[in-house]
Amino acid sequence: MSPSRREKIEALLKDEPGDVFLRYSLALELEGEGRWEEGLEILEDLARGSPPYVPAFHMAARHLVARNKIDDARRALREGIEVARSQGEAHAAGEMSELLMSLGELGEG
Repeated sequence: MSPSRREKIEALLKDEPGDVFLRYSLALELEGEGRWEEGLEILEDLARGSPPYVPAFHMAARHLVARNKIDDARRALREGIEVARSQGEAHAAGEMSELLMSLGELGEG
């Protein structure tokens, strides 16, 4: 049996543990396997990196929205928008702003 995508990513990470894109990809694979909390932990770590990895904020917010953690998603988006703007990532800031606006008056249930 051939290794799963997650297993392939984990093998690559053994050689390149600091590879931001591989870590981001692992977080997405974990989400797909239903291990969203582990994936979210990786995304939050990437968001706190130096420099912060902008896509991690957006994906973390999406993970949180899917779990009805709207207030946490808003916080991730607001911080992500600020970081994206500071890094000159206007497109990413715009996408996160759209998601933030789409949350409207939703609150934690």
